[in-house]
Amino acid sequence: MSDTIDYGNLMHDAMRDLIRKVLGDVAASGLPGEHHFFINFDTRHDGVEIANWMHDRFPDDMTIVLQHWFENLAVSEDGFSVTLNFGDTPETLFIPFDAINTFVDPSVEFGLRFEMQDDHHPDLHLAGDQDAIAEEAAPVADPERDAPDTDADAQDPSHKEAEIVRLDSFRK
Repeated sequence: MSDTIDYGNLMHDAMRDLIRKVLGDVAASGLPGEHHFFINFDTRHDGVEIANWMHDRFPDDMTIVLQHWFENLAVSEDGFSVTLNFGDTPETLFIPFDAINTFVDPSVEFGLRFEMQDDHHPDLHLAGDQDAIAEEAAPVADPERDAPDTDADAQDPSHKEAEIVRLDSFRK
């Protein structure tokens, strides 16, 4: 047993459960109102299933938009699959919840960002300023930069920036 409670990883697990519930509700009932999501994920993460051309184009991370056109959204305990349209070509992706870096719903200025945690990423050896390293390891999705070219309507400039929840403010 550890001498401390790992609040950071417990919070990450709770936030991933929130994403699982939101996506499950959307899979069952569709997107309500103006809600839409920008989801940035690590394309190198074990379990990510995307087309080879996507791995080539997005070797580190990728942002998808769930808004106007998506099909077959299915949510499991470990992740979700969805079919998206890329240049009039439907592609099915599977994204484990642990691969998600950011989840943003700009319609209500809501966002979650996952910092790298060495317990969840045993290959990562942090040294020096851990906040700066975590910041560099998990950048916030920039919808203008990262959104797929196929959904220009999702980049509506009238939407405000989403507020990102950072765990750093809760750390000692």
